[in-house]
This record gives sequence, structure tokens and C-alpha cells, in this order.
Amino acid sequence: MDHGLAPIVVVRGPRQVGKTTLQEQIIRELIEVRGVEPHHILRVQFDELPSFRGLKQPLLTVAYWFENRVLGQTFNEAAHAGRPAYLFFDEVQNQADWAPQLKYLVDHHTVHVMVTGSSALRIEIGRDSLAGRITSVDLGTLTLREIAELAVGVRVDPLLPGNGLEALRSIDFWRNLIDYGRTHGRARQQAFVAFSDRGGYPIAHARPDVPWLELANQLNETVIRRVIQHDLRMGERGRKRDQGLLEEVFRLACRYAGQAPSSALYVAELSQTLRANVGWQRVLHYLRFLDGALLLRLIEPAEIRLKRRRGGPKICLVDHSLRASWLAERIPLDRRSLDEMPHLTDLAGRIAESVVGAFLAGLPHSNTSYFPERAQEPEVDFVLTVGENRIPIEVKYRRRIDPHGDTVGLRSFVERSVYNAPFGILVTQEDDVVLRDPRLLAVPLSTLLMMS
Repeated sequence: MDHGLAPIVVVRGPRQVGKTTLQEQIIRELIEVRGVEPHHILRVQFDELPSFRGLKQPLLTVAYWFENRVLGQTFNEAAHAGRPAYLFFDEVQNQADWAPQLKYLVDHHTVHVMVTGSSALRIEIGRDSLAGRITSVDLGTLTLREIAELAVGVRVDPLLPGNGLEALRSIDFWRNLIDYGRTHGRARQQAFVAFSDRGGYPIAHARPDVPWLELANQLNETVIRRVIQHDLRMGERGRKRDQGLLEEVFRLACRYAGQAPSSALYVAELSQTLRANVGWQRVLHYLRFLDGALLLRLIEPAEIRLKRRRGGPKICLVDHSLRASWLAERIPLDRRSLDEMPHLTDLAGRIAESVVGAFLAGLPHSNTSYFPERAQEPEVDFVLTVGENRIPIEVKYRRRIDPHGDTVGLRSFVERSVYNAPFGILVTQEDDVVLRDPRLLAVPLSTLLMMS
């Protein structure tokens, strides 16, 4: 907000990840640390209240009321005096034509604006109107470091710098990450057990006394059903939507998290469950809707050197607790629990792959894809692109690793110079994996999640 190139900061993220709390923390920082006078700050929660629907231009109406009745001077006069006004609009996408109103406001007035939204679909609708005027920040669920601080009481500074991903292009960074994970091994393991048990939503760790069944019901009602029942009717006008179909598509996405199911599989299972003909294009539309509603991430096949992409998207849930709550099926990721339930190891591996995909897709200013099997080229779970470099990442989430057989895809990718991949990463369950190839590093999942 202070140094950005654009006057509006848009923070978007799934429901219940703390966007409102973040606004309140920033306001407290402005008042208590930076000395901003309280009457220079306005925060509005734009819920769907009848009073707001009665206003033709609610954002402008509220802003001008604040300017005249509270600030006591124009926005431009306050900015010229070195005491600019700060406007915080929460869940702004609930208001029609919010983007043109904000565009008019910042084009004619010098003011700092921060808005939040839980629907990427409706935020994206306003992006074109605000071209050149917004900086977007994606807020995800808690990182493993944040869980360590909240649930375990241990503060760990991030290894990855807050801005920019240049460090990821160096294999030395990944070596340092492995050492970093070992240095903070106790906090890392405790936080990972909490993450495995309850996921990454703040409410799960702010209230550890709440039993899982209660928490699961809360996630279903306030996160999943809120999207399915509310956002479904707020999209493109004139398009008929089927709530039952959307629920079943999300259920399948949970079942196949960490995988890239074929279009034929989706169509066959949905047609059988709903006893109706369901076309692939409609299914794909609903998958993209769930991606835009920030319940899952669709990881597309890599398109390298203009080679045609083959295969459907890989499904990665924003948080594995959504799967556990929606399907009423908890799959542990921590080693001790898996040792007690070895029959869940394969499924835990798929969920671990989903966790890795969601984590990588959340890294700003990067691109995450996956590399489907091609002629004479094995599959690679993920390809992280940072600048002109690609980093192949393979997930092998099990106790025993074959240093040769489990790295075939990584070695094949790295050896092709046209892919510009100087090294590869094998994401594992344990710390003790040793790879003989100096171009490859084994990084435990828990350490990877501590990175940022």
C-alpha cells in the first residue's frame, strides 16, 4: 500500500483464511505504529445487506460520505498535506459494478485503497476495468511456519525472501532449505503433525479444543457450501447451473486429488451417479468454476517448445482438510500415523502430491504445470517455472526410496538441455534420503512447506 506501483491492492483468497483479520491488523499497525489518525481510515464490510443494494454506487457513496462527514477535507487535500486517507473494502465483489467505481475513485482522488475478495471469478471480472491500477496479492491458508507459531508457539523466520523467487533458481538455495529444515526439526515436525491432523485453515489451529467433527461441519458450511450455494448464482448471467452437478464434481475432485483424471472417467462416473448424460465441456466448466472460487487449483499440462499439451488438468485442493471434511475421510500425512495405518500409504501419497501442487501454485510470479508422459519421456509430477528456468519436481511420499527408479522422470527432464532445468527436486517423506546424482536433491514435504 505504501510503495506499490498501483493505488489499489486487491487481496484475494479462499473463504475463512483471514482476509478480514489481515485488514484489521493493518489498521492497527497504521494507528499504533505509524501514527495515522483514526479518522483518516475507513473500513467497510460489504455484505449483501439491503441498505447497500439500495445504493446505485455504494462504494463511491460511502467514500464521499466519509470524505465530507469524517475526514473533514477532500482526499486530495489530505494527501497533499502528507496525511492521506486509507480505505479498506472487505468482500467488495458482492457489489455490482465495484470495479468502475474504484477506477473513478483512484483516477480523481489520491487515496490508498485495499480490497479483499473470496471469489477469484468475480475479482477477475473487474480486473480489465482496473488495468494499471491494481496490485494483486493471493492469500492462502496458513503456512507451516505460521502453524508452528500458532499451534506450537515457536516462531521461525522464512528462508525464502518475501518478494521475488530468484533464489529458487539456485541449487544452493535448496541445499540451504534442507539444512534449514533440520535446524528447525522439532518445530517443523510438531507443526506438520498439526497440519496433517487439521489442515491449514486458521480456525483449525486458533481453536485446537474444537473436535474435528465440529471443525469439519464448520468447513463444509462456511467454505464449501458457501461457494456451491452462493457463488454459483453470482457468475455469468443467463447460464443455467446445476448445484447437484457442482457438488458431485467437487466430490470427484476430492477423490482424485493429486491426480489428472481423464475426461472419460469424469463423464462415466458423473453420468452413473446422476443418472443423466453429462458432457465433458460442462464438467470442465465446473472444474474451472471451483478453481476460480479458490477451492482447488487446476494444474495444467506443460507446454514446452510449442509442443501440444496432452491430458487434462491435475487436481490439487487448496487444503487437504476440505477433502477430509467433505468426504468424511481423514488421511494422515505424518509418519507416526501412517505407520499405524499402512494401508493408507498410497492414498496419503496422492494427497501429498495435491499438497505440493497447491503450495507451488501459490508461489507468486511463477508458473506451475505438470509434465505428462510422452514418447520416450516419462511423466514428471510438477514443473515450476521461474524466469527462464524450469525446476522439475517429483513426489515420492513413502518410507523406502529407490534412488535410481524413483528419479527416472527427473533425470530425463534435466538431461534435455532444451528444457533449461539445471537440477531437480524429489519431495520425500523422510530426511534421510540420499541421491547419488549431484543434480538432484531430496527435500522432505515438511521442509518444503516451511520454505515461505
